[in-house]
Amino acid sequence: MKTLTKEMQASITPSLALDLLKEGNKRFVNNLKINRNLLQQANETSDGQHPFAVILSCIDSRTSAELIFDQGLGDVFSVRIAGNILNEDILGSMEFGCKVAGSKIIVVLGHTKCGAVKGACDDVQLGNLTTLIHKIKPAVEEENVTTHNRNSSNPVFVENVAQINVKRTVQLIMDRSPILNEMIQSGEIGIVGGIHDISTGVVTFQQEIINTK
Repeated sequence: MKTLTKEMQASITPSLALDLLKEGNKRFVNNLKINRNLLQQANETSDGQHPFAVILSCIDSRTSAELIFDQGLGDVFSVRIAGNILNEDILGSMEFGCKVAGSKIIVVLGHTKCGAVKGACDDVQLGNLTTLIHKIKPAVEEENVTTHNRNSSNPVFVENVAQINVKRTVQLIMDRSPILNEMIQSGEIGIVGGIHDISTGVVTFQQEIINTK
């Protein structure tokens, strides 16, 4: 598998970037990992990197973006934080990844059975984690389908909240970053949400890329 160059990155459209991730996830699910020389990729990216995607995912040890999308060194910017939430530092990192470094798609990746989402469903209070979980609480409040057992003991409620949390984060990125929103609206980059099923490995995307031109 060739290491991404600036020219290769420039030729990738947002739609193609999404296809590359979908194909990589299929390989992961079917245990057909591409044979890569990672040391060679490390050497070839030592003077510069040209990732085609920025992926915001959870810190969960079972949700490594490079693994579940079968990508190599230099292919993706991986941003990881519990509950795949958003803050100014993450937004700044995304702006760097897309505006400066040339990535073509932003993926907000949640996952099933997420501990941070469960914590928000149970209104957990624990040190600095309380502040983080507070950012997921609006998704809990927005879930209006479940009327009973609105806590982590209800797996359907938890997964509904996880889906809403991803959608909210996608919208927050566009609302809070004029730089990224302009790039999305012009079709220069795409943005999409997805959920990784930790039992099967399958990533299901919530919607197609916004404003591909």
